[in-house]
Amino acid sequence: GSDHNGRRKGTGRCRSRALRVRGSNGHLRDILDDEGKKVEARVSELGGVAEYVHLDVTSDDDWQQAIELAESKYGKVDILVNNAGISMRHEAMDVSNEDWDIVMDVNAKGVFLGTRYVIPAMQRAGGGSIVNISSIAGILGRPLASPAYAASKGAVRVFTKNTAGRFASDGIRANSIHPGPIDTDMIRAATNTVRPETRVGEIPMGRLGQADDIASAAHITRYLSRQTSSLS
Repeated sequence: GSDHNGRRKGTGRCRSRALRVRGSNGHLRDILDDEGKKVEARVSELGGVAEYVHLDVTSDDDWQQAIELAESKYGKVDILVNNAGISMRHEAMDVSNEDWDIVMDVNAKGVFLGTRYVIPAMQRAGGGSIVNISSIAGILGRPLASPAYAASKGAVRVFTKNTAGRFASDGIRANSIHPGPIDTDMIRAATNTVRPETRVGEIPMGRLGQADDIASAAHITRYLSRQTSSLS
């Protein structure tokens, strides 16, 4: 069984489709209930098994219930994809305390809570794979990225390394993926003063990344023992 969460309309949707193609069954979790139900229906149309359940990644209670539900329905939880993420456009240090806390809560604390509640389930399952979606901003800082966003994604990267080292003996792998600019609603909303297409020159492939690129990477990363994968 797998548990998959995400606020990014685009990357999460395609990763759910990738899980269907590769034979995984699991729960889709988000706070965007209408979008989640649409993805659930689409996965079912494609022959997969997926169920949408509301989840606020900053809530202890939601996480505890999510893992318990997935474990009871599928017998075990051996995959967790932490995909939830938000960003806000800020110039330099013009970030309010409130905005900083919101971004850190979703992007960093959400990964921590999901990991905290899934580890015991994976230990009972005899192992598992945690895939955390970070960002190239979490490695390079990326001056165009919001300071809060870059800091939160850097936290995800280091937390993933810590998790991988701590739980390797339990057969639990933890990997992070660090994509460059991906063409999603989130990046277009966050870069309201800079069109995402203007950043193509920074990208070796010469185009914005697509959500399917990350879906494929997430599937491959489930089997990696190293802790960081970068895509640009």
